[in-house]
Amino acid sequence: MQKLMGLVRRCAEDYHMISPGDKIAVGVSGGKDSLVLLRLMAGLRAYSDFTLEAVTIDMGLGMDYSPIQAFCQALDVPYTVVSTQIGPILFDYRKEKNPCSMCAKMRRGALNQAVLERGIHKVALGHHYDDAVETFLMSLLYEGRISCFQPVTNLDRTGIIQIRPMLYLHEKTVAHFAQRENLPVLENRCPADKHTKREEIKQLIFQLSQTYPDLKERIFGAMQRLPLPEWEPQGRYNPPKDPESDI
Repeated sequence: MQKLMGLVRRCAEDYHMISPGDKIAVGVSGGKDSLVLLRLMAGLRAYSDFTLEAVTIDMGLGMDYSPIQAFCQALDVPYTVVSTQIGPILFDYRKEKNPCSMCAKMRRGALNQAVLERGIHKVALGHHYDDAVETFLMSLLYEGRISCFQPVTNLDRTGIIQIRPMLYLHEKTVAHFAQRENLPVLENRCPADKHTKREEIKQLIFQLSQTYPDLKERIFGAMQRLPLPEWEPQGRYNPPKDPESDI
């Protein structure tokens, strides 16, 4: 765990994500990524001057968040569940065939409103190394743009700052940590799960990596060296190539 916390701390320092006295909300979906982020951020409180809360946007799909409630209590992290009808609106009423983009916007809107109501202006999201590479390729192949989300995003209209402290952690590392720590990962009830453009890109990267083993490292490095807007780190840090070395 200390190794992972060190990588998260280094990422936060490279991109100036955390300032003394910050109140930070972790967006917790119930998946492995957000739960690992919450666990690591809770551990980082011993080294940095910030307070932490957890917020879940309940999409109205009948999920039970009591295991996460218990997890947050054990971490001494205040926890809020915001009830919405995003799921029924998208799948029952609108019958969206490609709901992911609209779903993401609605969830972000609900999360931003919830944290502002709690007097919080900084939100930590669970995007990791592989998410960044996949998003870059999705923008390139599906939109014809060289783009990706930023490590730190300032939302001018709301005054919220989004941070992504797990960008130096590989997805395999996150999954192994969640399993080893027995985190209360919830089953995803979204009807679109595993049937998305992101899943197609994930499979494409896997196939290409058989021929080009350093593909992800080269893409991530290029994003920092070009750099994409806001992607140049202070320390020019490169994450370890071997996911197992993060653990």
